[in-house]
Amino acid sequence: MGFGGISIWQLLIVLAIIVLLFGTKKLRGIGGDLGNAVKGFKKAVSDDEQSKPAEPIEQANNPIQNKESADKSKEDHKV
Repeated sequence: MGFGGISIWQLLIVLAIIVLLFGTKKLRGIGGDLGNAVKGFKKAVSDDEQSKPAEPIEQANNPIQNKESADKSKEDHKV
């Protein structure tokens, strides 16, 4: 038994029908486009992470400073 009650033979038949409908060249092109999209997304995410400033990380590592700044922001909101 395969995925959710679908056997391996049923998956192979569906795959064969898809290949017959679209052809191997079109499927190869779709796969290449999908791969390029994933690469672009990963690159954009890594570029975004590298461009973030290091200051918020330093604030997270200093709990005393965080408590003081939280108390100060509470006082600012009361006024």
